[in-house]
Amino acid sequence: MATDTNQIVKSSEAKMSSAISYLDDELARIRAGKANPKILDAVRVSFYGEMAPLTNVASITTPDAKTLLITPWDRKTIKDIERAILNSDVGITPENNGEVIRLGIPPLTEERRRQLAKQAKQEAENAKISIRNTRREVIETLKKSTKDGVPEDVAKDAEEKVQKIHDRFIKQIDELLATKDKEIMTV
Repeated sequence: MATDTNQIVKSSEAKMSSAISYLDDELARIRAGKANPKILDAVRVSFYGEMAPLTNVASITTPDAKTLLITPWDRKTIKDIERAILNSDVGITPENNGEVIRLGIPPLTEERRRQLAKQAKQEAENAKISIRNTRREVIETLKKSTKDGVPEDVAKDAEEKVQKIHDRFIKQIDELLATKDKEIMTV
């Protein structure tokens, strides 16, 4: 019976961990005034009749802190890549010289920094909600398991473990958010 509760605790930790991974990805997509190829993750390019991620049709490099350099693997796709970037919500106008596309990352205005910080805070809050929901579901499952013959003290111990895991992940979210906030607000 104790192995069942251990399994429940392990699965809850895995779910909470995936919420952290998702948050980490989302925060990486928020541009903070310096070049980061992840801001182009959502860009899809028309490539031989299919919509493909930009990373599947070109290499993306950062020659310096304020520039992204996109080198298409097939030069014929350069116009499609440029169009895809213009139509995306990246908000940066590409410079095309026929061989590569440059994206100059503009400095952020104070207002834009506040918007990005607010967006980061919302993403962190969504992750916290996900983790809290997982904790609630697990505790309900553990309470039901006592009706199915699991000793109460075993279920209570498992609840405490889940609470500790929950607290650890919530702290990790706060740390990720603080780091991103600092990155966004640093001029």
